[in-house]
Amino acid sequence: MISPERQAIALQRYLQAHPQMREEIAALSEHEQAQQVLWAFEDAAQEQGLEPWELTLQLIAESPGELAAMRLEVHREAAEALGMEWEEYCAFNDIIEEAP
Repeated sequence: MISPERQAIALQRYLQAHPQMREEIAALSEHEQAQQVLWAFEDAAQEQGLEPWELTLQLIAESPGELAAMRLEVHREAAEALGMEWEEYCAFNDIIEEAP
C-alpha cells in the first residue's frame, strides 16, 4: 500500500519537524533511532485520529489534490486486496469519489 520509499520520506519529514526528538535519540544506535521515530510517528498519527498511512500521505503530499489522489490510490489497492468491488468498498468506508 504505502511504499517503503514513501514511508521513509514521511518519517524523515516527521523527524525534521521534531528537532528535540533528534537530540533525545542521538546517542542511540541507528536501528534504535529508527524504531523510536517509527513509534513516535505512530503515536502522533493516533493522537490525530489517523492511521499511520494517512499521516504518511499528509507528510509527503505536495498539494491537497495530490493528497486526495494518493488516498484514493491506497483505498483502491485495499479494495483490490480484499476482493471487493470499488463501489461496495466506497459505500462500506463512506468514500465519496469526486469527479475530476
